[in-house]
Amino acid sequence: MPKDTDTDISILDAAHAWLAAFDAALGQGDATAAANLFMQDGHWRDILAFDWRFGTVSGPDAIADKLKRTQSTAKARNFRITGDHTAPRMVMRAGTDALEVIFDFDTAAGSGSGALRLREDPDADNAWRAWTLSTTLQALDGYPEQTSAERAGGDAFSREWGGENWLDFRNRQRAYADRDPAVLVVGGGQAGLGAAARLTHLGVDTLIIDKHERIGDNWRKRYHSLTLHNEVYVNHMPYMPFPPTWPVYIPKDMLANWFETYVESLELNFWTGTEMTAARYDDAGGEWIVTLKQADGSERILRPRHIIMATGASGIPIMPDLPGLGDFKGEIMHSGAFDTGRQWAGKKALVIGTGNSAHDVAQDLHACGIATTMVQRASTHIVSLAEAQRVYLLYAEGPSLADCDLLATSFPFPVLKIAYKKATAMSKEIDKPLLDRLEAAGFRTNDGVEDCGFQMSYLQRGGGYYFNVGCSDLIADGEIGIIQYADIDTFCERGVRMKDGTLIEADLIVMATGYKMQQDTVRQFMGDEIADRIGPVWGFNDGGELRNMWCRTPQPGLWFTAGSLAQCRIFSRYLALQIKALEVGLITHGS
Repeated sequence: MPKDTDTDISILDAAHAWLAAFDAALGQGDATAAANLFMQDGHWRDILAFDWRFGTVSGPDAIADKLKRTQSTAKARNFRITGDHTAPRMVMRAGTDALEVIFDFDTAAGSGSGALRLREDPDADNAWRAWTLSTTLQALDGYPEQTSAERAGGDAFSREWGGENWLDFRNRQRAYADRDPAVLVVGGGQAGLGAAARLTHLGVDTLIIDKHERIGDNWRKRYHSLTLHNEVYVNHMPYMPFPPTWPVYIPKDMLANWFETYVESLELNFWTGTEMTAARYDDAGGEWIVTLKQADGSERILRPRHIIMATGASGIPIMPDLPGLGDFKGEIMHSGAFDTGRQWAGKKALVIGTGNSAHDVAQDLHACGIATTMVQRASTHIVSLAEAQRVYLLYAEGPSLADCDLLATSFPFPVLKIAYKKATAMSKEIDKPLLDRLEAAGFRTNDGVEDCGFQMSYLQRGGGYYFNVGCSDLIADGEIGIIQYADIDTFCERGVRMKDGTLIEADLIVMATGYKMQQDTVRQFMGDEIADRIGPVWGFNDGGELRNMWCRTPQPGLWFTAGSLAQCRIFSRYLALQIKALEVGLITHGS
């Protein structure tokens, strides 16, 4: 443990001293002096504050280069510790002891916050040096979020004498009879709602569309037993945290109903039963020409300047054409269309896949009295539900949700990987008895992408893991069968025939085979040219950032948002700030 931990005063002094030195170096335009405040293995992750981009640079030389390129326009200054955040404290991150500091600062565009982690540098007489620094833009000067405090004195609805009241106004705003929205959000799940809430309350006219007939149906219509796999404390949405009385793991219908409340409470414009059927970009006009099909069969053309694709990290179901599958005489469905197995009680089922959805479907089928066999196509990362929460322990340490969100975004990719590997190794040791039993039953396991557990599998692949809520025990006990796809000869009329001649019969086959990624959704609705221009969406780029997510893409006016409720809450702010900055002329698409 570093030496300056005897008193809170010494910790606070170290934090103040580093920030003061960094602030002074930036003020003097001395990028080299600022960079020399970092460890040789130090990292700086910046989100919009210095160059309106997401990115990490590592090592003093690279940090100095970025400061030289950006500080003259960013004008970052006034780095300070305030009473608005958790006080500086000693923590362990990624197996390393560090002094963690949350701070605020200002830029030419607005105000920011960040997180600093200091370590004593043995190569510099144990002076405190930055191991990690994050800087994030939080607000734009002159364009505050329209909270109640901002609306006070300017509300049009404090009294209505002879004019339209609040409901009249809301109905008119939702109709878009005489205008186009600035932003069209495609998809009304947590990603779309979070982005629209941020934009709406930054004064950007935003419309959400969703193909379902009711707000929340993208959760409500999923399989009967679905419950969120991470804890409620992590999952709050922008502006409206969940009630403190809610269950730790939120049931799907509870969340779906909350979405309806959320839309109404936050005055969001939302069209249900509406699909985007085509969209093309008018370069000359700087706007999209979007064709929408509405529930009554009518079409509507809108011309928004921005489209946010909020259809999930994956959208179009994958239904692989497996050998002999066309000969099967039973029912075949994708897991996305599965509700419950009650109607097949007493029959037999095959579930193709071994991710979260596959396990949940298999467990539901088993509970409904159906003889169920899972087909494993590739090894799968298994972690118990309790151990899966290990990566969210930050949110149980005591800081406010806002501070936890700052800290969660502050880890540069190299450090994040170390943290995930350590958490995965610890969970694997605790889960070892179950994992050994699964292997003995013929189920193949792995430690996730790059041995980084479920988080990296999700961020890289969008799946490939399961949080055990009981199905793994059923497999290990032989209650649910497991076969390897490599051992299958062919599907047939009555089920599947194995290479050894064994016939495994089935009345139902559920294809838990995943979804195509967002680039394929773009290809379907916007064409090959735009899809090829943007490239892959999701998965990490060379700089350790998710590709094309929450940032300006190679296609002007096209944005993407997706992920967990926590991701959508956190990154909706940064997405909205960029669009607002474009709308008011603070930046251009190519700047």
